[in-house]
Formats: sequence, structure tokens, C-alpha cells
Amino acid sequence: CRAKFGQENVVASDIKKPTLEQRSTGPYVYADVLNYRALEQIVVDYGIDWVVHFSAILSAAGERNPSLGLNVNINGFQNVLELAKNHKLRLLSPSTMGAFGPTTPKDMTPDLTIMRPNTIYGISKVHMELLGEYYCEKFGVDFRSLRYPGIISADSPPGGGTTDYAVDIFHAALKDNRYTCFLNADTRLPMAYIDDCITGTMQLLEAPAEALTQRTYNVHACAFSPAELAREICDQHSNDFAIDYVPDFRQSIADTWPRTMADLAARNDWGWNPVFGTSDIVRTMLDKLEPVYKPASIAQPSLGASEVPSAAVGH
Repeated sequence: CRAKFGQENVVASDIKKPTLEQRSTGPYVYADVLNYRALEQIVVDYGIDWVVHFSAILSAAGERNPSLGLNVNINGFQNVLELAKNHKLRLLSPSTMGAFGPTTPKDMTPDLTIMRPNTIYGISKVHMELLGEYYCEKFGVDFRSLRYPGIISADSPPGGGTTDYAVDIFHAALKDNRYTCFLNADTRLPMAYIDDCITGTMQLLEAPAEALTQRTYNVHACAFSPAELAREICDQHSNDFAIDYVPDFRQSIADTWPRTMADLAARNDWGWNPVFGTSDIVRTMLDKLEPVYKPASIAQPSLGASEVPSAAVGH
């Protein structure tokens, strides 16, 4: 993003202290989405035109702490939406496959369908979608959203999502050559690799408003179950890789989500075209994480682990 728009033209923010690398690549500010005035000062001081609002409490974390999930996901979004209205900002706020619910069609789930989620995360995202569309129609706010599948990356820690297994499994495979999964073997869910996610997010953010036939879009790259992912890891990493299944409360969340999502509108309107399939994701994750574990494997043939960076997956 900074390579395209210029280092000083992209302002990163969080409530966490930045790393040295983050501080060296461009502006980085503390931003609490629950503090409207502080957000407004950032917009004014830096001359912000576009906002990408990622702040959210994800599915599993939201069920553990519903009040926090409601506060951050609803009140935080309301602050950013008011900011967009008052300062005429383009606002992209991602939604999720978790906005669908147990009565939603599971296969090739369309953009417009039954949406009655039963998690704090899903409920807050339906609220976000509808309120963003209302502000677009009522006040002219250039609101945009895309429903992410599970997002897989090797670069940052998990955020409390139900699809975290699809990253944890790679660490376990490289460390111990076995994994205990918190979802059932056949729980198939939509997934995407982080590179496709970033590309698609930027495509929607930059698309001309007249190209958009709707304000919230499904995006789908691939779909797999824990058993299918484990087989692919066996093929690419170790025939002896073992997995067992001990479902926890996250299984009931995953059971309400789609198996696949229809995303023709995103492909037609702004060019969504993911390139990473399941095999590509497995190969890339192993390539990125193997160097992290290689020193430990040399020192400890049993692959006993030192602490290593985790990886991220959304939802």
C-alpha cells in the first residue's frame, strides 16, 4: 500500500506499541476506535481521505467476552461511520462469512440471503453492513465492505477466530508432526490466503463508485475441511503427520457458517480474482514457517519447540 501511495500517505494505527519495522516504514499512530475525538484529530492532522476499519473482536473471542465484542464492534464502528459522514471519507469496513447464520443456505451462499447469525461477531457485522448501507443512501457516505472467509497468514498471531486451526495446524506439523483440532474432520469452510485478501481489499477500496452495484460483497477463494487440509499437509510435508479431533465451543460457531460462497458480483464489479488454492496455501505456509522451526529441529531432533511467532487467520 505504501509502495503504491507513498510512505507518508498511508497512516497505520493500532492500540499496541509498533515494532521497529512498523515505525520505520511510515506514520504510525495510536488510535482507539472508542474515542471519537482522538480519531477525528488523526483525520484532521493527517488530511485523511480513505479509512480502512479493521478493528473488531472476532468470533471466538466475542463469545468469551460479549460486552467487549459489542462495544468494539458496534460502538467503534459507529464512531468511524460518523467520522466518514462528517469528513466525507471513503470507508471500507470488512465484514465476514460469520454474518450468515444457521438458516442461511450453506453452499454457494449468495450475497443477498437469510442473515440471522447467532454470535456476537456475526450480529455486530450484520449491524455494520446495514448501517453502512443506510449511511450511504441517507448521507452519501462512500461505504464499502467485503465478507472475508477465513484469512490465512504466517505473519502475525491469531486473533481469536474460529478458523484459527487452519494456521495452528502448520506450526504443529512442523513442531510435533501432529495436531489436535478443535473442529470436526468434515467441517468445510471458505478460506483465502492473506495475499489474495490484501489484493481484493485494495481492489474494492480503489474501485470507482459507479462500478459498484452493491455495497457489501462475498469473496471466496477456496474451501476445505480440517481432514482435507491435513491430507494436503501429508502430501507436501510428511506422510506421518497425524491429526485428531476434539471439538470445542467453536464447532457450534462453524456449523452456522457457509461451506462455499458465491462471489460473482465481486468478480464482475471490481475484478476479484484469487490465485491461491488449497495446495498453494499449504506450500506457501510451509515455505514461510519451515525456517522458523529449522534451528529448533537441528538442536532438538524431536522438534521440541522454542517459542516461535504465531500466524494469523481471521474469523
